[in-house]
Amino acid sequence: MKRTLLFVLALAVIPVGVDAQVSDLEQTRARAEQGDALAQYDLGTMYDTGFGVPEDDAEAARWYLLAAEQGDAFAQNNLGVMYRDGEGVPQDYAEAIRWYRLAAEQGNAPAQFNLGLMYDYDLGQGILQDDVEAVRWYRLAAEQGFGDAQYNLGVMYANGRGVPQDDAEAVRLYRLAADQGNVGAQTNLGFMYINGQGVPEDYAEAFRWFRLAADQGVVVAQTNLGRMYVDGEGVPQDYVEAARWYRLAADQGFAPAQRGLGVMYGTGQGVPQDYVLAYMWLNLAAAQGDELAQEGKDLTEQQMIREQIAEAQRMSREWLAAHPPGGN
Repeated sequence: MKRTLLFVLALAVIPVGVDAQVSDLEQTRARAEQGDALAQYDLGTMYDTGFGVPEDDAEAARWYLLAAEQGDAFAQNNLGVMYRDGEGVPQDYAEAIRWYRLAAEQGNAPAQFNLGLMYDYDLGQGILQDDVEAVRWYRLAAEQGFGDAQYNLGVMYANGRGVPQDDAEAVRLYRLAADQGNVGAQTNLGFMYINGQGVPEDYAEAFRWFRLAADQGVVVAQTNLGRMYVDGEGVPQDYVEAARWYRLAADQGFAPAQRGLGVMYGTGQGVPQDYVLAYMWLNLAAAQGDELAQEGKDLTEQQMIREQIAEAQRMSREWLAAHPPGGN
């Protein structure tokens, strides 16, 4: 689940060296110890992020709690996140919801979004999924211009969860979030334009939105750009560009992109024909359960000698060792 904290440090910026920073920290701590809620929140964010002090989740939670108990909505939201993720405190979804709700009822948009998330997913611990409640809180945050909430509310409309299914409303909300740089919304807008859902079919517009998300590293968008360059949809056909976008996603371990790149090596489109590299990429995708990649791998193998197959398998193992799941 996405981690949504809100950090609004009120510390003055004094660019006169370490001594000034230490003095500023001491002043903040002194005010916090005297019960100043804003200073307590600031100190919590400093421990949460390691800004000016060693990162310490337990200390962050302690200071957030002191500020939250005084009604500081930002602290209440961040404390809710810590209870949700079990950072600095034992994980406790019910306690997370309690703090989110206190902040959300004050109009805090990140807390409204976080509360929507809690109802959106089946979390267990006695927290029941509730699409209608998720929509209610997403909407309150979305109406304040909170991009992640606009995106999630758009997904609810696209899937008819908690609201009547409405592609046009989904597109409207996606666009609001996409214009703020939300990569999920940009990617989904691309699909809406490709499929003509809620908008007229428009490959050029789909390509534009996929490109914005792809430039931010989204593998689905990168792979779709590769396919559009292969097919010449919304953009002139360009196999070299297709291979480039496939490779960006393939290097992140995305099986459809690995399959696409493997096919290009097998056919020599956009890259020099190379059955060893074709087999390697198809093998990596097939290992993730991609059935089309398995078929392509079997066909490629028929064009190879035993030594080439062994080399491709060795390269596959080396790639996996260099790209462990969850690694950077």
